[in-house]
Amino acid sequence: MSYRIGIDVGGTHTDAVLLDSAYRVVAETKSPTTEDVSTGIYRCLREVITRSGVAREQIKYAMLGTTHCTNAIVERKRLNRVGVIRIGAPATLAVKPLIGVPDDLRQQLAQHVYVIRGGHEFDGRQIAELDEQRLYEIAQEVKGKVDSLAITSVFSPVSKEHELRAAGILREVLGEQLPISLSHEIGSVGLLERENATILNAAVVDVAKSTAAGFVNALKEEGVEAKVFFCQNDGTLMSVDYAVKYPILTIACGPTNSIRGASYLTGLADALVVDVGGTTTDVGVLINSFPRESSLAVEIGGARTNFRMPDLLSIGLGGGTVIRTQADGSFTIGPDSVGYRLPQRGLVFGGDTLTATDVAVALGKVRLGDPQKVSHLDRTLMERVYQGMVEMVEEAIDRMKTSGDPVPVILVGGGSILLPDRLRGASQVVRPDHFGVANAIGAAISQISGQIERVFSLDELGREKTLDLAKQIAVDEAIKAGADPATIEIVDIEDVPLAYLPGNATRIRVKAAGTLAKDA
Repeated sequence: MSYRIGIDVGGTHTDAVLLDSAYRVVAETKSPTTEDVSTGIYRCLREVITRSGVAREQIKYAMLGTTHCTNAIVERKRLNRVGVIRIGAPATLAVKPLIGVPDDLRQQLAQHVYVIRGGHEFDGRQIAELDEQRLYEIAQEVKGKVDSLAITSVFSPVSKEHELRAAGILREVLGEQLPISLSHEIGSVGLLERENATILNAAVVDVAKSTAAGFVNALKEEGVEAKVFFCQNDGTLMSVDYAVKYPILTIACGPTNSIRGASYLTGLADALVVDVGGTTTDVGVLINSFPRESSLAVEIGGARTNFRMPDLLSIGLGGGTVIRTQADGSFTIGPDSVGYRLPQRGLVFGGDTLTATDVAVALGKVRLGDPQKVSHLDRTLMERVYQGMVEMVEEAIDRMKTSGDPVPVILVGGGSILLPDRLRGASQVVRPDHFGVANAIGAAISQISGQIERVFSLDELGREKTLDLAKQIAVDEAIKAGADPATIEIVDIEDVPLAYLPGNATRIRVKAAGTLAKDA
C-alpha cells in the first residue's frame, strides 16, 4: 500500500495528515506555525510520520500548501531583483508600470523598468512592430543585475506573439536559466493588474525554489523519497517545476485546501464552508467540489492584481480572538487575536487574556483547559458575547449566499468547536470527522488542474471549434502540471460574449482537472 502526506501552513497552526491509498486518515498532527514557516513544516512532517508508524519507503507523495510566497510579498523580504518589461509603447506611455502597488513595494521592484514599442489591439491587430533591437540592448543592461524578468504585452491574452518573441531574445542573450514570467500565462485581460501579478510572480521565484528545495531535503532527511507537489489557490496541485514557474498560484491556497477537504470529508459538492482558525474565520463557497473564484480584482500585499483567487469572506473571529468587557456590560469581539499563543495567553490555560475560547468553555460549550479558571465570569455577559460571535458568522454566511434559501454549511478548522450545531441560514450544519485538519486533508487529496482564460474571436473558428480549442488548451495545461491524461475532466467552463468588441469576441475560461499521473 502507498501513502501520501498533506501539509498545510496556516497563520496560527501548521497541520499535517498521512493518508493511505484509499484516502483514509492514518495519522494527523497540528503544530504552531513558526516565524520562519519551514521549522514548523519540518516538525509536523516528523510528527505525523512517527505517529503513523508507516514505513517511510511506502510514502509516495507529499503535498504542501504554504504561505512562503505570501509572506515574502507582505513582508517585502527575500524578493527577487526583477527586470520589468512592458511591450506597449507608444500606446501605454501615459500609465507607467507598477500602478496600484504600495510605495515601499514599488520602490523595491522598480529598479529596472522598461517600456518598449509593440503590443496588440483588443482584436489581435498589431499596435506597433516589436522593438527587437531595444530588447537586445535591455538584455545587456540587466545582465547580472536582475534575478528574474517579468514581460507584459498589451492584450497578450489575445495575442501572445510579442511576449514569446521577447522571451526568446532575452533567453538568447541571458541564457535559459534566468526565470522569465509572461503575463499571458498568469493574468486576464486588464493590463495594469495583469502586469502587477506578473511582476509579483517574478519576484517570488527564488522563494519558491528555496521552499521546494527545503521541503524535498526535509523529506530526504526523514528517509522519504516521495514525489512532491505544491497546492495552488484553485484547490488543485502542481508539480515542483510548475510551482517554481508560477509561484504566485500558491497564494491563498490554505482556504481552498480547507474547502476541498470539507467537500471530501462530507461528500457534499455544493455548500458553504466555514473555516474557523485561531485568528480568523474564512467563509467560502463550494461549487461542484471546487471553490468559487472571485470575479473582482484582488490585492496581494497591497498590490492590485487580477489573477485568480478563491471567493472568500474573512472575519476577525477565531479561537484566540480577544474579548474585551467593560464595567457597563458592553463588550468587543476582536479583531485582534492571541493566535498561536492561545495555550499561553488564554484564561483556561492559566493566561491573562479573555478569548473566544474562554467564553465557549465558560458556557460549557467546549471542554478545554481548566473550566475553573473561567468560573468567575458573568454568565449572562458571556452568553451575550457568545451570541455576538455566532451572529458574526451568520452574517458572513448570509453575505456569501447567492439566494435567500438555506444551504448546507460545513464547519472545519480547529476553532469550529466554538460554533453551535445550528446556524441561521443553514439547511444543515455538518461538522465531519477530522474537521480540525480538513486543510491538510484537502492538500493531500487534491487533483491536478489546468486553466485557460482568454479572449477568442468566434469569427475565426466558429463557436464549437473555439470552445474545443479552449478545452484542449486547459487539458494540455493540466497535463503539463502533472495530471494523468486518462482521468482529466472539464470541471468548469465560462463563456462571456464581449459585445463591445469586434470579431464576435468572447471571453472563455475553462478549467480541467485529473488525478495525479503515476510518473508525475
